[in-house]
Amino acid sequence: MAVISAAGLARTFQTKRGPVQAVRGIDLTVREGEILGFLGPNGAGKTTTLRMLTTLLASTGGAATVAGHDLAADPAGVRRACGYVAQSGGVDAQISVREELVTQGRLYRLTKPQAIARADELARDLGLTDLLDRRTSALSGGQRRRLDIAMALTHRPKVLFLDEPTTGLDPGSRADLWDLIRRLRDEHGTTVFLTTHYLDEADALSDRLVIVDRGVVVAEGTPTALKLRYGGSIDASLQDTFLAITGRGPSPADAAPVAV
Repeated sequence: MAVISAAGLARTFQTKRGPVQAVRGIDLTVREGEILGFLGPNGAGKTTTLRMLTTLLASTGGAATVAGHDLAADPAGVRRACGYVAQSGGVDAQISVREELVTQGRLYRLTKPQAIARADELARDLGLTDLLDRRTSALSGGQRRRLDIAMALTHRPKVLFLDEPTTGLDPGSRADLWDLIRRLRDEHGTTVFLTTHYLDEADALSDRLVIVDRGVVVAEGTPTALKLRYGGSIDASLQDTFLAITGRGPSPADAAPVAV
């Protein structure tokens, strides 16, 4: 069953120098309970596509649905069905983890007792119980990222969008976050839409990959299938496969994209 479906999804930005086509027409389908790796070089249209699918940015062409809700006709339904973790996160450094989670629950119109209970549940699931009374400014990078994800899961979304979730994390924190993403799929059936600059991460986590370049999909399939088709062997690296498909490397994590 398709949880995300897009046909010709496009976005053109108007600039002083004229129109810029950041996304020229994305066609994709994401199945229920799938971890989809959404990859592409700098400026390929990854983040613009993700922002359109989460209703943060209006499309200028095409159509898409998320969990059965049309982006244009029912944006509120899309927002109820999805959780979004941005590259920069969004926690308040002045309050505790517990206060942050309870506040998020209240924003989703839970009663205070419901919000407290949901905060405790999320803390148990994401390994934050011992940190509930710690100020968020005192969290490590990996702990803060788990809190970001916990906040996005407050309303039990069907789809979780993760934009560069492990950028800047140490190897141990990255491994912990990989385990968490797998558990969300395996134990809760959550569909995960993942953008990442780390090809080892995409290879390890993704059930399927969609590779975009210059605003369109240029390849899709399982990591193994793409390695066989474009890398010549299942033993080929995803790095070499990616280069064969796009002719250029993935963006460095600290690059400043012009239009993504």
